[in-house]
Amino acid sequence: MTATAGSVASISKGRRFALIVPSTNTSVEREFHHIRPQDCSWHTGRIMIKAAALDSADAFGLFREDLNAALPSALEIVMTANPDYIVMGMSAETFWGGVAGNAAFEQNVRELTGLDVTTGATAAAEALKAFGAKKIGIVTPYQPVGDEQVVAYFTELGFDVAGIHGLKSASATSIADETPEDIRAAFLAVDGPDVDALIQAGTNLEAIAVAAELEKELGKPVIAINLATVWHALRANGINDKIAGHGSLLERF
Repeated sequence: MTATAGSVASISKGRRFALIVPSTNTSVEREFHHIRPQDCSWHTGRIMIKAAALDSADAFGLFREDLNAALPSALEIVMTANPDYIVMGMSAETFWGGVAGNAAFEQNVRELTGLDVTTGATAAAEALKAFGAKKIGIVTPYQPVGDEQVVAYFTELGFDVAGIHGLKSASATSIADETPEDIRAAFLAVDGPDVDALIQAGTNLEAIAVAAELEKELGKPVIAINLATVWHALRANGINDKIAGHGSLLERF
């Protein structure tokens, strides 16, 4: 049975998810808290970001340095809530360095916490595989230096990247200011009759509602990374609730 929007078809008991986000992020919690099976909970740990600018390759590098330096502290703090599982509500760093880079990131989190983890990169790839997608279009909020890493990651996994549209947000904070109209236009810019699915990276880009509406119009999967991350984390924990109203990924798989 499929639930109505905002409800669930069955009751899932009591998993505590540590949700790790950059301190600049204002979209992840909004989107995640709309998608929560009963008795599951999201507990946020914020990664202190001092250099929020993303308007150049050098700025992107400083942002990544901040993130990696502050990640252990954010994890240490949220672990005092005794969570069952770690969910990364940030994605740029998980695409960096391709499949090996994402695997190393995941292993670092496991070593720091003793818990398993869902990353945006893994979740996005698994979501595309669930739909059997081969040729994809990608939307990001990033500058070219970030887009290159995202394309390299998906290409390494065997996906044919038809196109990528980076919105070139000026800072990690201002990503959240991108409008639904701009996000929609970005998706349409990388679509085509031979494209199997559209995927979005960048967790501060609030894209779930836009993607869910657009996939109805296009008749193909349009996957927001925050939806993919929720889906992957729930399924990895044996939570198989079919949740309607946010896109076909959580309704079908």
